[in-house]
Amino acid sequence: MSRDTREFLPLSDAALRAVAGPNSRHAALLEDAFHVLLETPGGGVSLSGDSKGRASAKRAVQSIAHRADSGAEVTEADIRLAASAARRGEGASPAGDLPLSRRGAIAPKTTAQARYLDLLARHALVFGMGPAGTGKTFLAVAHGAGLLLRGEVDRLIVTRPAVEAGERLGFLPGDMNEKVDPYMAPIWEALSDILGAEQLRRRRDKGEIEVAPIAFMRGRTLNHAFVIVDEAQNASRLQMKMVLTRLGEGARMAVTGDPSQVDLVNQSDSGLSHAVRLLEGVEEVAVARFEASDVVRHPLVERIVKAYDADTGGRRP
Repeated sequence: MSRDTREFLPLSDAALRAVAGPNSRHAALLEDAFHVLLETPGGGVSLSGDSKGRASAKRAVQSIAHRADSGAEVTEADIRLAASAARRGEGASPAGDLPLSRRGAIAPKTTAQARYLDLLARHALVFGMGPAGTGKTFLAVAHGAGLLLRGEVDRLIVTRPAVEAGERLGFLPGDMNEKVDPYMAPIWEALSDILGAEQLRRRRDKGEIEVAPIAFMRGRTLNHAFVIVDEAQNASRLQMKMVLTRLGEGARMAVTGDPSQVDLVNQSDSGLSHAVRLLEGVEEVAVARFEASDVVRHPLVERIVKAYDADTGGRRP
């Protein structure tokens, strides 16, 4: 039977604040997760409890400290994710070579996110598949912004099908930017968060950052660019083949989407799952899959995703 003992972990001031949290909220979450007593006597944290609980709590604390010491923001959602990873025996995820956002350093919050970033760094074409809220698009944008800032690519190009609202672009008011921007709002929010509004405007005006519907990729060769195909489950098979074959010299691509959220009238024509079936295992192609446990939005989102998956017998299309 495990014996209750106490263990002290020295931490930096930033890590200690992150582990304790506002009004000791983070510490309370960790105590509940591992059935330990977590105290902050100064210079670190003291963990009391049985050996199994202390070992898991220690992994979670070290993961949180790693994130805080890298300059990243630590939220309540991060605490829950660290606790979940620690229960699975996983430790801190590497921060990767990502730019600073307005909220601090960007770092993977789950093992799946860390693997996704590693694949983006090593492969020319990466498919990121999984439910909403897993960070697929944001991390692809952050990776692409990092490549652009370091001069490893000349352009960052983001494209997605404009079918979500059931409207055709030609019927929307305004010029092309005004027609496209409502569909690209999540992308602009991510870019603004990472680059800042002024640098985003400047690089967009210079043509270094471009957004366009998939239809406007036809006939182009995209050289020395990082291309993100977002909401790819809503691209038809023909559109998917067309956009994948736009890759030119020195170009790389991330294709993100959720096969369970197809908005096409003919859902069987979705190009995302079809492309993955054809290309998985091809040299320079990689596939990153996310699950409900990787959701990094409000904790309720994970439960919503799991409920919908259960309704379909646990099978994602």
